[in-house]
Amino acid sequence: MAEEDQAGGTAAPWCVSHDTATASRAMGAILAVLASLILAANVPVAIILLCHIQKSGSKGLCFVLNLALADAMVGFTVMGVAMDELSQPYYPSQNFCALRMAFVTSSCAASILSLILVACDRHLAIRKPFHYLQLVTGLRVGLCLLGLWLLAAVVGFLPVFIPSFQRDSKHWKCSFFNVFHPSYMLTMFCFGFFPALFLFLYLYCDMLKIAWVHVQHIQKVKQAGLAGSCPPPRATSDMKAMRTVAVLIGCFTVSWLPFFIASVVQMVCPECLPYKVIENFLWLLGLGNSLLNPLLYSYWQRDVQLQLSQLAAALKRRLLFHLGHGRCFPGRDTKALPAVSCLELQD
Repeated sequence: MAEEDQAGGTAAPWCVSHDTATASRAMGAILAVLASLILAANVPVAIILLCHIQKSGSKGLCFVLNLALADAMVGFTVMGVAMDELSQPYYPSQNFCALRMAFVTSSCAASILSLILVACDRHLAIRKPFHYLQLVTGLRVGLCLLGLWLLAAVVGFLPVFIPSFQRDSKHWKCSFFNVFHPSYMLTMFCFGFFPALFLFLYLYCDMLKIAWVHVQHIQKVKQAGLAGSCPPPRATSDMKAMRTVAVLIGCFTVSWLPFFIASVVQMVCPECLPYKVIENFLWLLGLGNSLLNPLLYSYWQRDVQLQLSQLAAALKRRLLFHLGHGRCFPGRDTKALPAVSCLELQD
């Protein structure tokens, strides 16, 4: 039968399925590694932030903690997609695929919305520093986080509640373009991604204007001989916060903008850009944003670096303790590291 198919100029079905299954397993391995890295990067940061919130009582850090939890949820849901890819040949139902991709979309939406809240929190701290503590209360933070997850759930599960946003695909693979209709991608692009991107740009430009005014004021004070060589703490804080938000915006734009633009192009002209390019490359680039967020915080915030090193040292001491069967190794310093006093987003 295989020879007849090949003689007729068409590939044998088992050859096509074998090649497709091999590509799916390779994609599943990549997704599994990426999901593991996302979880490994976000979970320790979330634990450290939770400890600092309990010690310092900072309400603004709850948005950063929520960002780490949302990114960890992205890694968890992507791990499920990776298991599906590694289990090929696999024939899931349409409803199962829709729910699977809805959870992935909700997690990504929660991560994007968390970035917006972090940027808004820093913008409010710079714009109204003397009223910040009165405005950012525990009740308001809780309501914002509750609204964030409700909105993320609505965005992700919209195709589940509106069947017209789903495709009647008999394809065996769970993916965005096999489950969700292109009209849903266009709706997300026009009413989700672009407003978020414009809001990011507005917040960044406004903070840039405030920081520039402060820098100009510092230069005038220095020229008048009324200040020393060190800039005021407020200006330094503004510049650090602006730099943090700027890089987060840049990483978000580079990560997700190609995916959304390519999705719209593929919907308008399916022959111009194959959907496999979007799913196998551009979607991975978007998921990489959930890996970059905790790395950026760990790289820039000195307190997070110290706490991570403290956690690693504690795990190392416990490992050495178990390897030594409870005996202390001579010459090893088991003194605890000093505790970190405070964590600020801009440090």
